[in-house]
Amino acid sequence: MRFVVKLIFFFNVISLSLSGTTDLISNISQLTFEGNRSGEGYFSSSNKEICFQAENHPGNPFYQIYTLDLLSGESKLISSGIGKSTCAWIHPAGNQVLFASTHLDPNAKDKQKEEFQQRSTGKAKKYSWDYDPHYDLFLKNRDDSSTIRLTSTFGYDAECAFSPLGDKIVFTSNRHLYANMGVSSDQQIDIKSLSRFNEIYIMDSNGDNLTRLTDHDGYDGGPFFDSSGNHICWRRFSTDGHKAEIFRMSVDGKNKTQLTDLGKMSWAPFFHPSNEYLIFTTNLNGFQNFELYIVDFNGEKKPVRVTEREGFDGLPTFSTDGKIISWTSNATPTKKSQIFLAEWNHKRALELIKSAPYRDAVNDPKNTINEPKTAEIKNLKTHLTYLTSPDLQGRATGSDGMFKANEYIAKLFYENNLKPFLKNQWYQDFSFFKSAKIQKESYLKGSSNYDLGKEWNPLAFSDSGRSDIKELVFVGYGLRLSQDDHGVEYDSYTHLDVKNKWVLTIRGLPSAWSEKDKNKHYYESTIRKKASVARDLGAKGIIFINDTNSSNPGIIPFEGSTREKISIQAISINNEIRDKIFSNNDKDFYQISKRLNKGTIDMGFNLRKVSLNSSISVKRETGTCQNTIGFMDLNGNGTLDKPYILIGAHLDHIGKGIHSSRAKKVDKGKIHPGADDNGSGIAALLEILRILNLDSNFKGNSRYEIAFATWSGEEIGLVGSSHFANKILSSKKVKGGDKTIVAYLNMDMIGRMKEKMTIHGVGSSSVWRKIIQQANVPVRLNLNLQNDSHIPTDTTSFYSKGVPIISAFTGLHDDYHSPADTEDKINYNGIKKCSSLFSRIVKILGDTQNIDYISQERPSNKNRAKLRAYLGTIPNYSQTDIKGVLLSGVSKNGPADIAGLEEGDIIIKLGEKAVENIYDYTEAIGSLKANEQVNVIVIKDKVKTTLKIIPKAR
Repeated sequence: MRFVVKLIFFFNVISLSLSGTTDLISNISQLTFEGNRSGEGYFSSSNKEICFQAENHPGNPFYQIYTLDLLSGESKLISSGIGKSTCAWIHPAGNQVLFASTHLDPNAKDKQKEEFQQRSTGKAKKYSWDYDPHYDLFLKNRDDSSTIRLTSTFGYDAECAFSPLGDKIVFTSNRHLYANMGVSSDQQIDIKSLSRFNEIYIMDSNGDNLTRLTDHDGYDGGPFFDSSGNHICWRRFSTDGHKAEIFRMSVDGKNKTQLTDLGKMSWAPFFHPSNEYLIFTTNLNGFQNFELYIVDFNGEKKPVRVTEREGFDGLPTFSTDGKIISWTSNATPTKKSQIFLAEWNHKRALELIKSAPYRDAVNDPKNTINEPKTAEIKNLKTHLTYLTSPDLQGRATGSDGMFKANEYIAKLFYENNLKPFLKNQWYQDFSFFKSAKIQKESYLKGSSNYDLGKEWNPLAFSDSGRSDIKELVFVGYGLRLSQDDHGVEYDSYTHLDVKNKWVLTIRGLPSAWSEKDKNKHYYESTIRKKASVARDLGAKGIIFINDTNSSNPGIIPFEGSTREKISIQAISINNEIRDKIFSNNDKDFYQISKRLNKGTIDMGFNLRKVSLNSSISVKRETGTCQNTIGFMDLNGNGTLDKPYILIGAHLDHIGKGIHSSRAKKVDKGKIHPGADDNGSGIAALLEILRILNLDSNFKGNSRYEIAFATWSGEEIGLVGSSHFANKILSSKKVKGGDKTIVAYLNMDMIGRMKEKMTIHGVGSSSVWRKIIQQANVPVRLNLNLQNDSHIPTDTTSFYSKGVPIISAFTGLHDDYHSPADTEDKINYNGIKKCSSLFSRIVKILGDTQNIDYISQERPSNKNRAKLRAYLGTIPNYSQTDIKGVLLSGVSKNGPADIAGLEEGDIIIKLGEKAVENIYDYTEAIGSLKANEQVNVIVIKDKVKTTLKIIPKAR
């Protein structure tokens, strides 16, 4: 992953922990993603499906009841879609679903409209349950879709569940309140809290033999049977509704036992199938912080904490075998509740309950996860062991190790029956910026020939050329700061004419300035900015020197990675040459520097006694590297003749870390193996290929063909994927139309999974959330879905051209871009699960007819805070000697797209600012104002063209 990701992801990725304080839960995954919110997931007796409630029905803002197949991931609506629905339960035989609903309320649709209107105002109201008296219990027959009404007495009938045999139903009702007051319609009753009068009832599953089990001044509700059918658990609220405790009783209402005494809001109890303990929800750790706890069957011990996360974790349930736990949590990017699943450690639960003191403290051991070792994981390990081997030397773009890696991929593509993507060629060549080098003919002469690299150096962005320097203009710190833009007036060039002359400037900023001011004006102090200022004033060349406070007597090192060039000759000289220049002109540099370091402006001057000859020759070299691309020939005709799904991952890394390394000093120059970045993504891509290859049903029925690509040049600016996208998406060769790639799925750094995996780009199409949810049901990864589609990886090459994208990512770590990113630290089970998930996404996508594209503006963050205007251009970082900014693309429907800018255009002027490099361009954008039209001059097809662009606000 590109080095810039370190900054961008720290601003954009929200890490939401859902870890337990004990090792009771593991392999956490978010089950539902669709809709405003979902909750209360209850397992069928077969554990193959759950029923749940979700705000996800078109035209209805309220909860409706759904079932979700845990094998296929398909969900189905059970309730009518009208009114409110809640509290479902699947009959043990599986043929009926029990639930509560208000769909027979004659005013149900009017209440829906009112709710929509309230939400449309944007004024959030406090969430509360209204105990609508139109709630009744219903049975949905799944064979013929008929619905049976079980209760018809006016009042709130809900919170229902079947007994283990399906012969009994327990539920909550306040029907007696309305009956006692003689109310049987929507007549208003003067009761402040309807919930206070809720009690527990039981009846036969056909509605007969109704019996009231509780009679308490306070809310009794949320009842469930244990696995024997002999006991019922429920929550009992205090009269004022401020506190609640967990209770258990016999099925006949006798032997009522209080299991908790926490003095908080403890509710939503549920028996473990072993009947040795219950799990429940409580805000013991904070008024709005609900957590899961377990307590023994008799309530003799202190409850044991299960989760630890600020927010809501509640409404827990178990699968009938007790191995899986389901609960509702707002550990989502939107903070809206969804259903989560995890593996449950029953053995550990018994140990913790046994060791828990009687009404005392809670144990708090750490969570551990053991990874299974399977044949799939051995395959993944084989791939990563080779890719990170010393023989590949860190896979730097254009290196011998990179070519070996491409050969390895091509061989595996062939063995997995892929066909070459490009005219019988596995490889797609592209050129890239390789290095800038000082040519040996470069020299600087004065009283003697100065030693290149010791006494002087050209700067890597310097123009090449020869000069006889007979005069220098000393410009102090070389700053131009205006009161309007910088809050201070400081102009080193006042009254100085530097046109066609060489200027001499001090590096950095005055030492007397405060750290705050130094940080504020850091950009203006950079050598590139100072060189650009001199260039814009017409200077021919610039020489950089140190001030007398600097402990560094040396010169500025030549940066061989610099791509940009500034139209000015630029060198640095050491202190000895500096002092000789000033003394030859009867100037005392020590005193001059002392005055300037105070931070006050001091007039510059000409140094006329100078005799320097220079010749600067900087060569910028390009190299060649390759993408490796193949496709799955689903039509069997050897050609890719219809739109396709593209799956990609970058194969390159940063070699020995000459550039972009985060290695410690002792590790400088060592191989950076890149196991996570991005050996893990490549391993996942190969596993996805293996899985899809085994599915003949998918290959025979997919609407789209499938292509696989491993990119190079990602680490130096998305060069390989950008080259591919520019070539493919500008052609119309595919019979399916100009939308050749229907979706791009990217795998980048997925090898360090801990609690969850992030999927970026979900907002690029309306289909993603539903598809991801369905795909993840049997995989059960804990997912963090992020809408943002502007991410610093290969997805940018495709999203900017109108292709829906998603990208997998498991997070940054201290080993990123260092020699410590090694194979032994990889979570192979995580890669296996990620591969399984994306294989299922591809299969579902293959049967999806309309895959739309949603354009998004690039979100602002701290790095772009000063750039108030948004243009939607994507620079090509592989350019070399081009003066201007070459575009690799523009964001669809952005200002640049509307203005007529295209990939391949070279921007040479924006507004009043000439643009030679990315730094000029960034400065020019910073001076623009949103919604104010400016001219942009570009080289388009070798012709200078002026376009008009209207920036948007960030």
